[in-house]
Amino acid sequence: MTFVVTENCIKCKYTDCVEVCPVDCFREGPNFLVIDPDECIDCTLCEPECPVQAIFSEDELPPGQEHFKALNAELCKIWPPITEKKAPPPDAKEWEGKPDKLKYLER
Repeated sequence: MTFVVTENCIKCKYTDCVEVCPVDCFREGPNFLVIDPDECIDCTLCEPECPVQAIFSEDELPPGQEHFKALNAELCKIWPPITEKKAPPPDAKEWEGKPDKLKYLER
């Protein structure tokens, strides 16, 4: 089993989660983070660290967010690892909780 970063991370991209990951399985894109499912050890440490509740176990993905499992697996192959917390985008607060953000995902 793995954990999955879902839509609420798009354009928020808080990086609190990467600091607690013992296996450095997070990858960073322009405005979104993903988890490499081959490296995730299901430790559960990242989930409570996300201030916008964007990380879920693959078995507990909210309705409508299931496709993010495949998206994480796809993008982790092309995005570089991130292992240290960074400042969020300046407008992150404005994007928290907004629906339908997939169209804003930058690859």
